[in-house]
Amino acid sequence: MILSYKYRIEPNRTQAAALGEMLGDFCQLYNAGLEQRIDAWRRRHISVTYKMQADELKAVRYAAPGLARWSFTAEQQVLRRLDKTFKAFFARGRGFPRFRARARFHAAEFRVGDGLTIRKSGKLGFVGVPGEIRVRWHRELPSKPKSAILTRQAGKWYVVFHGEVDAVERASPDSIGIDFGLSSLIALSDGHTVPRPNWTKRAARELRRRQRAIARCKRGSTTRAKRKAALDRFHARVAAKRRDHLHKISRDLVDRFGRIAIEDLNVKGLASGMLAKHVHDASWAQLTAMLDYKAARAGVELVKVDPRGTSQTCPECGTIRAKTLAEREHRCDCGCRLDRDVAAAMVVHYRAFGFWPGTGLGTLSEPVAA
Repeated sequence: MILSYKYRIEPNRTQAAALGEMLGDFCQLYNAGLEQRIDAWRRRHISVTYKMQADELKAVRYAAPGLARWSFTAEQQVLRRLDKTFKAFFARGRGFPRFRARARFHAAEFRVGDGLTIRKSGKLGFVGVPGEIRVRWHRELPSKPKSAILTRQAGKWYVVFHGEVDAVERASPDSIGIDFGLSSLIALSDGHTVPRPNWTKRAARELRRRQRAIARCKRGSTTRAKRKAALDRFHARVAAKRRDHLHKISRDLVDRFGRIAIEDLNVKGLASGMLAKHVHDASWAQLTAMLDYKAARAGVELVKVDPRGTSQTCPECGTIRAKTLAEREHRCDCGCRLDRDVAAAMVVHYRAFGFWPGTGLGTLSEPVAA
């Protein structure tokens, strides 16, 4: 299994300016490739492919010396990125590729050893960037990475390496069912719940203050750019707190249980409804992604079940009774009285493993590929 490892890098002022110029030139290449595809189809109905543009790249670098100072393979990745965008458009039938602004082009992909090198000193070298760039190695890489992504987020620079992990053994025989919610972030089938921190609500006051400060500035002014950068940093801090909280929850679940059942929610559809703000704040999709890769690495079985009717089904007798969102307690004629989310988590557990929590154990000692 291939996992991503993100590290903060600390370029000096000259190096940061060079990295910014590199992303700007890559953005220009992306837009030129997009324009070529559009013009070729409008004028002669020719579909330009990645191979056709990659074959012309050497000539483009010769005609534009600014592009020649950067990695050739990194520029190939820019053209591949454009090709993937077009393929995604034809697959879904909407969302035609748009021209990108330099201020919003924040990432570039590299091959490690070709365009990006890890020096013996532990620093990074980029083709066209002077000197070596310091890295905060807060953890070791599990293996030698083959590719990496340079990214700029809220004025800070990061590098994301892609490395492989080895097979592991399953450790815990326990199983758990999880229900995602808004009053409680998650409810477990053993009766425990984790409250939702409401990060957006906590940050609302400070967010309004910073947005008003931007609104009072003249468009295009230096002050407006500074205040916008401050707002971006504030959003990044809120996102970091949410991400850290989800990392701790997912790690705790993977360490405690050998089998985990969750709902296969259509988060994108839920995020387009009247509860969109709360769904985005809960970040169910991000938590699901964390559970997915951490479970695979730890050898934990992660099962996704159909979420339809989980909150309407009684976990003791199986009776289905419709409940409104305002009803936070599950009550059934059979005498079952539980927290609504806990009852749903028990139903999720049963759908995944075929037995109710605590009534059966499986053999989970076989090795799995992580």
